[in-house]
Amino acid sequence: MATERRLVVGITGATGVVYAVRLLRAARAVADVCTHLIISPAGALNIHHELGMARQDVHALADCVYGIRDVGATLASGAFDTAGMVVVPCSMRSLAAVAHGLSDNLITRAADVTLKERRRLVLMVREAPLNLAHLRNMTAVTEMGGIVFPPLPAFYHHPATLEEMVDHTVARVLALFDIRVPGPHWDGM
Repeated sequence: MATERRLVVGITGATGVVYAVRLLRAARAVADVCTHLIISPAGALNIHHELGMARQDVHALADCVYGIRDVGATLASGAFDTAGMVVVPCSMRSLAAVAHGLSDNLITRAADVTLKERRRLVLMVREAPLNLAHLRNMTAVTEMGGIVFPPLPAFYHHPATLEEMVDHTVARVLALFDIRVPGPHWDGM
C-alpha cells in the first residue's frame, strides 16, 4: 500500500510488556499502519513471565518480525522510511545504549537510525525510583530529539480496569505518531 505508515516496535526487558501487546493490537486495527517488531531476549522472558504468552504469540500481532542480532536488517538503514519507533517497555539498559549511541543490537541500532533521520523516537522507560544515571540518560535522549514517555497511568477519565489504564496510555503514545485509536481524551472540566 503506497500510504502505509511503518511503525517500529522494540520490546526490551523492563516490566510492562502489557503495554507492547496492547499497542500492537491497537496498531493492527488501523488500516494503514504496518508494525515492525524486535524483541530482546529479556523482553521475551517478560512476555512469558508477565503475560503467560510465548514470543511467537506476540510475533503474530506484528506485520514484520526481526531478530535482535539482525543488524543487517532493513530497519538498520535510514533508507527504510518509517513513521518512527517506540520501545515499549524500555529498560534502563536500552535507554543507556540509545543515550550513548551504542548500536549493539537491532533495537538500539534502529533507535539510533530513527534519531539520525530526525524521526519520532518514543522510549517508554520503566524503572522506579530513578537514579542520576537514569535521569542523565533521559536528558541525553531528549536533547537528541527523542521522547521519554514513562507509562504512568492517568485517572481523569475514571478508569474502571487496568486494561482501560493501559489502553489510555497506548492511545496517547500512538497519537504521538499521528495514529488515532479509540480511547478517552481530555475534554476539560
